[in-house]
Amino acid sequence: MRAVVSVGGSVLAPGLDSGRVAAYADVIESLLDDGVELGVVVGGGGVARDYIVTARELGANEMALDQVGIGVTRLNARLLIAALGEKAAPTPPEGYEDAAVAFHRGDVPVLGGMIPGQTTDAVSAALAETVGADLLVFATSVDGVYTADPSENPDAEKYDQIATEELVDIIGDIEMTAGSNAPIDLLGAKIVQRSGTRTLVLDGEDPERVYRAIADGDHEGTEVVP
Repeated sequence: MRAVVSVGGSVLAPGLDSGRVAAYADVIESLLDDGVELGVVVGGGGVARDYIVTARELGANEMALDQVGIGVTRLNARLLIAALGEKAAPTPPEGYEDAAVAFHRGDVPVLGGMIPGQTTDAVSAALAETVGADLLVFATSVDGVYTADPSENPDAEKYDQIATEELVDIIGDIEMTAGSNAPIDLLGAKIVQRSGTRTLVLDGEDPERVYRAIADGDHEGTEVVP
């Protein structure tokens, strides 16, 4: 089985918590022991958003803000690489072909952002399509895809399943500026729609949920259905 896991920056390293990073590394190593081939994409989280806010106040434009965010994602990726040691590719790949080569080498590619104008969600979906992944898991700070932002709307309802077309419509209503926070970004949703990759969105704050979703097919998140 080949899987790609997209881990939000705030999920991987809240407050730069080394314990959470180590727990994710343990889960990845357990999945590798189970014979799963893995690639990981790491987001920027709250640290990236803080940098983006400050840079915006200093007059940076959206392109420059995206570059700031990409830099933070790659720093977060290096934290996980440090925890994985020799099991990971030594640096975050900066292209999909480099990540695919790491897969074939038997290393775990740990990516951050790639190019301005897209989030690590799109990077994850593109990586999954590139390497022909059987499963794409978005480990986020919420437990699935909702009809609205559950932190702002108490009446928001979670989808157990959602079609890619409906997901694209929901995301299309969100303004995608640097540092925005959506379950999956619009480009990522469209890539999932195009590729037909089986996709899960789940609460990743307990890394064991990611293990169960991949190893056992057990999850309480949202499945995105082509």
